[in-house]
Amino acid sequence: MIGIIGGTALGQALGALGGTTTSVETPYGAPSAPIAITKVEGIDVALLPRHGVGHTTPPSAVNYRANIWALKKLGVTHVLATTAVGSLREEVHPGELLLPDQLIDRTNRRIGTFFDDVAVHVEFAQPFCESVRTVLKTAASTLTGTTVHPRGTYVVMEGPAFSTRAESDLHRAWGADLIGMTALPEAKLAREAELCYAAISLPTDYDCWRPHDGGREALLQEIRGNMVKATAAAMSLVRAALPSVAKLIGTPCHCQHALDDALFTDPKAISEAARKRHELLFARRLK
Repeated sequence: MIGIIGGTALGQALGALGGTTTSVETPYGAPSAPIAITKVEGIDVALLPRHGVGHTTPPSAVNYRANIWALKKLGVTHVLATTAVGSLREEVHPGELLLPDQLIDRTNRRIGTFFDDVAVHVEFAQPFCESVRTVLKTAASTLTGTTVHPRGTYVVMEGPAFSTRAESDLHRAWGADLIGMTALPEAKLAREAELCYAAISLPTDYDCWRPHDGGREALLQEIRGNMVKATAAAMSLVRAALPSVAKLIGTPCHCQHALDDALFTDPKAISEAARKRHELLFARRLK
């Protein structure tokens, strides 16, 4: 099954697709919302609004571990996630889309691993599944009237406040292209769960490095309009990509073997409680 994690605005759009909702119990508490199982373009998908029904959960409070674990439990192997972001580049216009290929982590309040009771170190040099990204790039070429940037570096900040001007200038000096609050630890947990994960980012504004002449109210109206435009484009891209993503299911990918050599703890030293807790993610590695 393919999982779709909807961020700001797209979470509501996913809810409109309907489906049969299911509540999944996890060792980490409840996911952001019940997960809807439905068909999109004839393909089985699991829909999860990252911020809950009605956007009640801010980025720092999202239960990322429960969300990823629940999708894994339901049989999801590939994940498309959407994220609302600010653009750090003049050429990445609000209302367009960008497919990030790199991340910079500036979060500090979030649990970023399932394995806090054993030593597991996954490779994360390429934080997004390149197979899924390739499918998204190909699907993007079939869209009309939508600009989709094929790569970029996404800085994940803690929030919930937006950047200071000095921070925004710093992120640009680092070579980053986007600033947002939700891609981590989500992408890292997806890798630990051996899921093929890729993101579609929706720029809504130029962050604060580029002054806005119209004042705060005009800026907010512009952001809302860009969000509507980018959400519609993201839904079109998801629909166009789903058939090809479905063809990836069963195809070998390094993401699905992320735990092969990642366990550093002596298996004999792992407690029964830890084994039971990680059975879904790590069972074949512990045998």
